[in-house]
Amino acid sequence: MERFTIFGHDACGFCRQAKAVMETKGLPFRYVNIHEEGITPADLAKTVGKPVNTVPQIFHGSEYIGGYQELTKYLDTLKTQTGA
Repeated sequence: MERFTIFGHDACGFCRQAKAVMETKGLPFRYVNIHEEGITPADLAKTVGKPVNTVPQIFHGSEYIGGYQELTKYLDTLKTQTGA
C-alpha cells in the first residue's frame, strides 16, 4: 500500500487524530509538521492544488484526500473495496 502523507501541526486536534488513525490501523504514513518545515499556506496550496486554510491536508501516494473527515470516509471506502 502506498504511504499516506499528513501535512499538519502539533496544536491541531484533527492532525493528531489523523496520526492516531494511521497508527491504530497500522497504515504507512509520513507526518510533515508545517511549522517545523517552514511550509506556508501558499506553499501548501501549491502542493494541494487549491487554496488551503486548514490542516490536516492528507495525501495517499500522490492522490489528494482532503482533511480528517475526508480521510475517514476514504478509509471506509478502501475497507469496502478490499473487504478488510
